Amino acid sequence: MQFITLLIVALLGTASGFTGPLRLTNVRNARPSSLNLADLSHVIDFVSSSIAISDVSDSAPTLPATVSYSKASYYTVLGLFVLSVPGIWSQIKRSTAAKIKRKTFTSAGETANGKDLRQQAAEIMAYMKANNYEVAEAGKTITFRGIVQRSTSQAFFLIFCTALGMASLALVLQIQFQNLSLPLIGEPNWYLLILLSPLAGGYYWAAGDRVDEVQVKLSCNDDETENLIAVQGNDDELERLWRTLDLKEKGMVKVEGILET
Repeated sequence: MQFITLLIVALLGTASGFTGPLRLTNVRNARPSSLNLADLSHVIDFVSSSIAISDVSDSAPTLPATVSYSKASYYTVLGLFVLSVPGIWSQIKRSTAAKIKRKTFTSAGETANGKDLRQQAAEIMAYMKANNYEVAEAGKTITFRGIVQRSTSQAFFLIFCTALGMASLALVLQIQFQNLSLPLIGEPNWYLLILLSPLAGGYYWAAGDRVDEVQVKLSCNDDETENLIAVQGNDDELERLWRTLDLKEKGMVKVEGILET
């Protein structure tokens, strides 16, 4: 293809030398033009030299492509990975244990057109039984004990977080060890580490259901205008308790959301 192209270009350049109009001459008297033969020899030399140059360029070895990357991006990903690894491990470990907190809630007392302590205790008792809690100890402080079942959504969430962490690790290793070759394996595909993420969900699921305890202590102020409800238990359970029973945390002001107004 290169030879045909160069030949056409050479012929066009030769043809461009004819500037005068064409005239018919007698064929018998026509003589070969020395100028045309010279031009033809120049064309042959030009084409042969061009073919030689193209052969040399085609046979020249190509240099291997070099891989380049931004060091700023590399160290950014490395920093994010280093920060995320402890968080992922902590999240997996804490998923099998309850996060215990102690909070004090308030409600309107008997003299403030609210509930007395007996009514408040009955309301809390009904709530705990509805959530599969049973009374383990009764006294000034009531202890409820219940079983918290494993959550499928929690297991998938742990798998998702672990997959992101493994993907960050694979990216760092891929950049750091570009030409690494292991025996019997060759160049490793670091992104296969993502396949380890289901182990996080398996660890959570193998821990099984856990037993939670919630301790409740009721009291009121001297004027009986406010009931005090001290609760100790899992943070998630405390959150559901005050939202369901419409309680207020002591010292806090409840701000209604846009959808609640």
